[in-house]
Amino acid sequence: MTRDEIETAIVRIFADQFEIEGPGLDEDLREVHEFDSIDAIELLREIEILLGVQLAREDKKAAMEIRTINQIVDYVVRLDAKAG
Repeated sequence: MTRDEIETAIVRIFADQFEIEGPGLDEDLREVHEFDSIDAIELLREIEILLGVQLAREDKKAAMEIRTINQIVDYVVRLDAKAG
């Protein structure tokens, strides 16, 4: 997947799963949209579905400090390269 495809998929997940329409790519999701740890766990499941893989514990742990869409996209790009 290209970075643009991943970004589009992540933005769609936020719209469909979390009812967050058009989040700014560098907005702090926790501050602006009250995105919490439970939401983060749900997002990780959606990322697993998107990539067709089960994330390792260390990959999930690394995601817990992510705060922006751009950081999520970077994270998924790395995971996709690792899986591919």
